[in-house]
Amino acid sequence: MKTMRLDKYISLAGVASRTETSKAVRSGEVLVNGIPARKADMQVDPDTVAVIYRGQPVTYRQFTYILLHKPDGVVSATEDGREQTVLDLLPEELRRIRPALFPCGRLDKHTTGLMLLTNNGDLSHRLLSPTRHVDKTYAFSVKFPLSDEDVAALESGVDIGGYITAPCKVELDPRDPAERGAGGRITLHEGKYHQIKLMMEARHNQITRLARITFGPIALDPTLDPGEWRMLTEGEVAELETAGR
Repeated sequence: MKTMRLDKYISLAGVASRTETSKAVRSGEVLVNGIPARKADMQVDPDTVAVIYRGQPVTYRQFTYILLHKPDGVVSATEDGREQTVLDLLPEELRRIRPALFPCGRLDKHTTGLMLLTNNGDLSHRLLSPTRHVDKTYAFSVKFPLSDEDVAALESGVDIGGYITAPCKVELDPRDPAERGAGGRITLHEGKYHQIKLMMEARHNQITRLARITFGPIALDPTLDPGEWRMLTEGEVAELETAGR
């Protein structure tokens, strides 16, 4: 592999921004092969270098994996001439990396919650393939309370315009009896366009709130506010790889 700048190496590992790395280098808190780094733009070989950032080893990844808490009103696209995209929520240094990052699956503009961003096209394709049956769970609210009959129909499959949805799981929130059925969770492994919205419309209902809370083995990080993000841990990446097999 070609060499790269030290600050880029640390940034792509998700440890610190380039600006933070520069400050850490000036204060002697970055070691390269056991020796304090003198410049943040020094060239390093990702395949052989050993980097310590403020006492912690830095592990470089071939691919980048980001967990984003998608806010309302942001589109799941790499670029858009009119709307803010999920990539616009990332710092410039991540938007510039190659291969470029993209959303692993899409959420509607007004659907919030867990969004995976990566540049690993092969893994993304496997995770989204319906043959892998990777579950996605969404928290939802509806305009009219769901009846037991509605739940049974949704779980067995409904017609959303010439297509019968695959079996799914619907769990209603254990609320006050007067509000039972007004919301809950739905888990499915498909990802048809506007699928949950169309499923509810097939039962003469309407989604009023929708948020993805899990994608396969990964759950939305409760410490992330809408618009915030973090790198996936090594363990989470390994779990995604297993889910995509």
